[in-house]
Amino acid sequence: MSLRPFHVAFPVTDLEATRHFYETVLGCSVGRNSDRWIDFNLFGHQITAHLAPPNSGVSTNPVDGKSVPVQHWGVILEMQEWQALADRLRQQGIQFVIEPYIRFKGEIGEQATMFFLDPSGNALEFKAFADDRSIFAR
Repeated sequence: MSLRPFHVAFPVTDLEATRHFYETVLGCSVGRNSDRWIDFNLFGHQITAHLAPPNSGVSTNPVDGKSVPVQHWGVILEMQEWQALADRLRQQGIQFVIEPYIRFKGEIGEQATMFFLDPSGNALEFKAFADDRSIFAR
């Protein structure tokens, strides 16, 4: 089975700030759009920002000693892409919810991970594995 791009739609409160963040900060190209939504190309995946009322809060779960936002999404990158993105986000002055680090170091499922918020408060996680065979390892 070949891996196909995923699609995710998510709420935002400000389309202009959202477009700047995803296009300029994350480097996404912009696809179709209207005055209520924008399609972005995020590492080959289609994500759609929809204008919606603000969210009422963020729930978290403890993972590896960190408070991980329960509702989040992102992309598993190659390690070099992950490091380049972490460097770019630091240069852009992005405030991390969870700073880039190696989670589960020396264990099954060891991974590089980082969490940050978009301008509407949506939690994003980008991660990378030294060995992609450990993505679903138990």
